[in-house]
Amino acid sequence: MCLYLKPALLPESRIKYPPLAQSIHQITKEISLLYCIPQNKFQALFATGRLSLQETIYGHCLWVFVQHFLNRLGSEYASLVSALDSSNSLHIEILSKIKRRLRTETFTAAYIFEIINSQPELVRSLYASFASTHLAFGPGFEDDFVPPTPSAEVLSDTQLKDLITRTVANEHEEMVMNAFRIFNNALLKTNFYTPTKVALSFRLDPSFLPDIEYPQPLFGMFLVISSESRGFHLRFRDIARGGIRIVKSRNKEAYAINARRMFDENYGLANTQQRKNKDIPEGGSKGVILLDAAHQDRGAVAFEKYIDSIMDLLLPAETPGIKNPIVDLYGKQEILFMGPDENTADLVDWATEHARKRSAPWWKSFFTGKSPKLGGIPHDSYGMTTLSVREYVKGIYRKLELDPSKIRKMQTGGPDGDLGSNEILLSNEKYTSIVDGSGVIVDPLGLNHDELIRLAKKRAMIGEFDISKLSKAGYRILVDEMNAKLPTGEVIPNGTVFRNTFHLRDTGLTDSFVPCGGRPESIDLSSVTKLIKNGKSTIPYIVEGANLFITQDAKLRLEAAGCVLIKDASANKGGVTSSSLEVLASLSFDDAGFVENMCVGSDGQPPEFYKAYVKNVQEVIKNNARLEFEAIWREHKQTRIPRSTLSDTLSVAITKLDEELQKTDLWKNDKLRRSVLEDALPKLLLEKIGLDLIVERVPDNYLRAIFGSYLASRFVYEVGSSPSQFAFFDFMSKRMAQIQ
Repeated sequence: MCLYLKPALLPESRIKYPPLAQSIHQITKEISLLYCIPQNKFQALFATGRLSLQETIYGHCLWVFVQHFLNRLGSEYASLVSALDSSNSLHIEILSKIKRRLRTETFTAAYIFEIINSQPELVRSLYASFASTHLAFGPGFEDDFVPPTPSAEVLSDTQLKDLITRTVANEHEEMVMNAFRIFNNALLKTNFYTPTKVALSFRLDPSFLPDIEYPQPLFGMFLVISSESRGFHLRFRDIARGGIRIVKSRNKEAYAINARRMFDENYGLANTQQRKNKDIPEGGSKGVILLDAAHQDRGAVAFEKYIDSIMDLLLPAETPGIKNPIVDLYGKQEILFMGPDENTADLVDWATEHARKRSAPWWKSFFTGKSPKLGGIPHDSYGMTTLSVREYVKGIYRKLELDPSKIRKMQTGGPDGDLGSNEILLSNEKYTSIVDGSGVIVDPLGLNHDELIRLAKKRAMIGEFDISKLSKAGYRILVDEMNAKLPTGEVIPNGTVFRNTFHLRDTGLTDSFVPCGGRPESIDLSSVTKLIKNGKSTIPYIVEGANLFITQDAKLRLEAAGCVLIKDASANKGGVTSSSLEVLASLSFDDAGFVENMCVGSDGQPPEFYKAYVKNVQEVIKNNARLEFEAIWREHKQTRIPRSTLSDTLSVAITKLDEELQKTDLWKNDKLRRSVLEDALPKLLLEKIGLDLIVERVPDNYLRAIFGSYLASRFVYEVGSSPSQFAFFDFMSKRMAQIQ
């Protein structure tokens, strides 16, 4: 598309037209907005001249925002919250279900659109407030350009609130339009006005979230909106790390469900990560990208836009030559540490290279799980997540004196996945059933071990299992099969439904269940009864490898029915430990040292330091898992408190003590600080670089986090989650005596 512009030749008049360069710049900005959101929901208001292009795209973004954050639960919900016990995880789970039901049935996306579409004048006024804050001109451009004034008068927040009250027709319209004000007040920075953006990103102050719904306060929040997707990035601390996942939907109905649950699921995943990260300096974070219903094949593009637009807000605000620099109301340097998750494992190399291309000073540590040629330690290649899960599985067998070779095992998440494939490669139990994306495979006599190993090494689904190696009692049902018959004579009408519910069937073939994949809440309070027979759990041992696979209330029901159950926040922490130590190496080396010691060369051979460091990381993972397993087992034996509750109790105790320790004067004690860092930092890094140089290179707040997390975790693992008031004094006295 070509545009030709000609300056207007007008006599002197009272109307001051902007210079041609200003008009070109304005068109450039609007083209970039059109690129980001070519199909905006309020296109008709632009076509009829009721709103400008910028105002309609602002309205589109707020339509997305309102869907996730309209506080519509009412005083009855608040009363219910106060009546229930906030420390009881069962009560919290019930509240979560009620909240979801109330939200779903009150406001739909279509209803929110109707309200916004009916109030273009209010949208114009609210946009004027947004633009007056976030539209700025860079140095050297002030004299050349006349900023385009918003088409409505800029009102104060109080004036906007009064205007909304006077204009709207009912309470629902008032709630929706006031959400625009909440957004404007929470917005700290945005790339809305930069001409080179590929998606729209917004850094929000999350303090607008109601405490009653989100009791654990978030530290930071990003919202990203592109033509293919919408995404969030949430973190609970300034220094935080977590994976980025892409969520796909089978159809429009599934998309609608995923969209409604998106923010709460992201919050829950980040919160789980926060509890899981108890042994490491980083707090919990998570990113979720939801592909639009019509763009299910655009995952890579959506990811690239998500990363690039967030980087717009992380890099210095005043980039030379940019006519509209980003207005930064946050005013502090932010660094995000990200990693792979569902559907993004093969995209992290691009993100690392892109950060380097954009001259991000933190490109080495931006993404973990990248390929070894970029200094990454891939979780799947070295089984990092599985090593932690296996320590809990082996711990149960050890404590109960069970012979693993006689244990009949079920696994969701097949040999094609990171966790599933490595669980198969490291296991010594007898697999009787596996469920994955392609279907279900079962053999009461045990699935052929060599064939499972072959699939795991190939990273292939059970659809490729050689069924000639099944016994006569064995079978495989794929998701696209209809009216398939089992050896027992039972007819399976729909293979997909069978796959989705197989883990709930009472087959009598499962002693140990290790979920290594599957959607969150695959076992909840309504379905868990299928796993309980005559008051007894039909599965004796469960180690939850997959995040959020079982809801907390369902876990408690299973434990009450005699199941030995280990929660995801404990079992699934190997990957985060590996990622944390990968970040630490990235921060400790300079660029040249990083390439020499951590990057696999063109010949494919890893440096000797890299090989040794990977082994060091694996040992740390196993040691941390053993320490926590022993602490949970000991406390359960003493108190009979459910293990899934103790997992959270230990996590909260560690993270709370960690935060307190970072603020105390203990950090200022030079001898203690050096002693703790020498114990906490990998010996290989200390030998290669030296403590003084590491302290010089690694940011101070990151070192404080290492100091706090190491002391807190060692103390809680040693004395438990409810120590006496003198226990920490005794613990520190022993420590101080060793360094005198």
